[in-house]
Amino acid sequence: MYSNHDVEKERPLNSLRVMMVGLRGCPGVQGGVEAHAEHLCPLLADLGFDVTVLTRSSFQPSEVGPKWKGVRLITIWAPRSKGLEAFIHTFFGVIYAAVDRPDVLHIHAVGPAIMALPARILGLKVVVTHHGPDYDRQKWGRFARFVLQLGEFFGMRMSQRRIVISNVIRELVRKKHKVDSDLIPNGVVFPEMPVTSQALKSFGLDAGRYVLLVSRLVPEKRHKDLIQAFQLAGLPDWKLVLVGSSDHPDAYVREVKEMAGRTANVVMTGFQTGEALRELYAHAGMFVLSSSHEGLPIAMLEALSYGLPVIASDIPANLEVGLSAEHYFPLGNVSVLSKRLTEFSRIPLENSDREWRREWVRERYDWRDIAVHTGEVYAAVAGRQLPIPRQHTSLRTRTVK
Repeated sequence: MYSNHDVEKERPLNSLRVMMVGLRGCPGVQGGVEAHAEHLCPLLADLGFDVTVLTRSSFQPSEVGPKWKGVRLITIWAPRSKGLEAFIHTFFGVIYAAVDRPDVLHIHAVGPAIMALPARILGLKVVVTHHGPDYDRQKWGRFARFVLQLGEFFGMRMSQRRIVISNVIRELVRKKHKVDSDLIPNGVVFPEMPVTSQALKSFGLDAGRYVLLVSRLVPEKRHKDLIQAFQLAGLPDWKLVLVGSSDHPDAYVREVKEMAGRTANVVMTGFQTGEALRELYAHAGMFVLSSSHEGLPIAMLEALSYGLPVIASDIPANLEVGLSAEHYFPLGNVSVLSKRLTEFSRIPLENSDREWRREWVRERYDWRDIAVHTGEVYAAVAGRQLPIPRQHTSLRTRTVK
């Protein structure tokens, strides 16, 4: 069931041991929770925390060793099943944690949080991060939604501390479960702008002349709305680039691929990471997020960190990022989205505007602040006084208008 048992566990004296479960794999694994952990964990390790991440055997990249950027990676078997893998993997993860006895078990997402109850029964100290009401995602049936809602119930009621990534989720938790939570949003890594453009050449793209969407191929991202709006806009010399894939290909994925194939100038790149993804972000003309469901959209923040103009649906999670009104369109309104595409395509992408956006998002969504605040939650749950640096404190006073 478990692998990587031969990892030598050299732990600094007095370090606080944190174990994470609920994500598929790390690093370079597609998904918002996975991106969150990939950015957060190395910074926690830099702060002196002993961090272990429990990953799923069917997702963990084989080329990644048992330790990455100071983070210990333990692979645990899980079935490749959309409905069962998170549940079974988290169950095994809790059993592993009960044997290993970390100071804090950090469970990510409301589905895996159903295991907060057995974790507490086994004497573990539990923190749960609520990344969003996953039961609202279109892919789930009635029973799956019930299980996810049960996970939210146990996660919010049984954990010692709760972390939420947006004010929208904090209000949901307060109203539904009558408990307080720590608001610690997603963040961005401020990227170096790449000087190469090999990815553009391989996909037949021209810098500044394509619309970009980076996401998993799942119904709530509403790729079909964007394809239809792009076709309606009729932008000369522009292309639409859809970056991402699906963990479990289904009818929706087939529909998106068929629609993209019928529409001129739509490019599907599949899942991209590393330098190729950086190039696709850096050289885009604009970024669009047409989704019906988000927690706090990391891809949108990443687009802003590259200085891209962003168009997004007007769902609460996207509105919370705090862009001005012209950057939003009514969810599902293809006509208005088409007009936004046309309007934004006519605005020159000036370097001064790009740098202003980059600085704006860096000030509000710095992963270093997020790591410090998360570490303080761990210390409080473990009853420890830790020398966490306090030079990054903007999260304490930040209010998204």
